Amino acid sequence: MSDDQFPGWHGTTIIGVRKGGRVVVAGDGQVSLGQTVIKGTARKVRRLKPGKTGAEVVAGFAGSTADAFTLLERLEAKLEASPDQLARACVDLAKDWRTDKYLQKLEAMLIVTDGKDLFIVTGAGDVLEPEHDVAAIGSGGNYALAAARALMDSEMDAEAVARKAMAIAADICVYTNGNLTVEVAG
Repeated sequence: MSDDQFPGWHGTTIIGVRKGGRVVVAGDGQVSLGQTVIKGTARKVRRLKPGKTGAEVVAGFAGSTADAFTLLERLEAKLEASPDQLARACVDLAKDWRTDKYLQKLEAMLIVTDGKDLFIVTGAGDVLEPEHDVAAIGSGGNYALAAARALMDSEMDAEAVARKAMAIAADICVYTNGNLTVEVAG
């Protein structure tokens, strides 16, 4: 969709941090339209429960909410078909997302983890396992990523790193607020 067709929705910073055997996904609550904050308490980090046999997965999303929910439903179905195989489910989702004419139009990105693996999934067909055990997406993603990478050598645990990195991103990015949803995977 071109910039003149897209209404200017901005907002969201999502971060995933793996440290000390724990993986934490945190997301802010701000949704903006242009220069106006539409909502400050959106919940963009969720737990997925892919059937009775699959491990619980935590996912955070940036982009269109309806598009992200469509992708999360598809990911749950992929996880039900391949229980406890997060990498395979993410690759299958990315393939569908890239090749299906309906899914190609979806505008969102995902960070997903099962407590062991941590991935960024994009509509370009990417399934990326981040270096340095930190993944970040969204408007303030680069700020949160830089802050978290700087904090990884500290004594802070995964949740503390994620919270501090999100606070730094919220101080810098006008599309990010400090109203966090934090989920620990595993």
